[in-house]
Amino acid sequence: MKRIVLTILLFAQFVVYGQDTKMKSDWANFKKYAADNELLKGRSTDEKRVVFMGNSITELWKVTDSSFFAGKPYIDRGISGQTTPQMLLRFRKDVVELNPKVVLILAGINDIAENTGPIPLEDIFGNIVSMVDIAKANKIVVVLCSVLPAYDISWHPGLEPAEKVAKLNSMLESYAIKNNIVYIDYYSVMVDERKGLDKRYTNDGVHPTLAGYRIMEPLAEKAIQTALKSGQLK
Repeated sequence: MKRIVLTILLFAQFVVYGQDTKMKSDWANFKKYAADNELLKGRSTDEKRVVFMGNSITELWKVTDSSFFAGKPYIDRGISGQTTPQMLLRFRKDVVELNPKVVLILAGINDIAENTGPIPLEDIFGNIVSMVDIAKANKIVVVLCSVLPAYDISWHPGLEPAEKVAKLNSMLESYAIKNNIVYIDYYSVMVDERKGLDKRYTNDGVHPTLAGYRIMEPLAEKAIQTALKSGQLK
């Protein structure tokens, strides 16, 4: 268990401290999925593609539970360490140009962790809304995901993220309800008494374990089916 926690912490630190070099050449990390995206563009778009857009929680999902993605037109476009402005920059390349029917957006924890510097909650929210706007303009149905709970950030301790996460989620849920957007509330089923991520579902307080992803998966599946049906009605 200690070895797993240490590995995740080292991975997170590598991502954060390795940002400087990437920022100088490819801040949004367009290169990461460029080759994979080109391959997908050559395939039929008849399949009901679903893109998972996010950070390390999304990127590690396919690694931790590949069976969830196997045999489905699910495309993982998570990049570890990324904040919402970086995701917004690559949204066209990694989402729109793949012609998906649905996009799941799970973002915000790294902004709260100040991975690319301090940022007001209103601006985090605004960046997510901008991604929603781009998706809608391209007739992609959006599934908006709550940020997972976090009591502390291991690579940036002392930021007291719990209340910020709760407030951002409140903003996202209200926006989703007002705009008839499918919303996944991961937060409520994974939070503990400290407003952190329940220890049953994490080793480091931020990233889900297999047990955590297994909680998220049926919620994601249900939301995807709802989104696909709503897309057919338009």
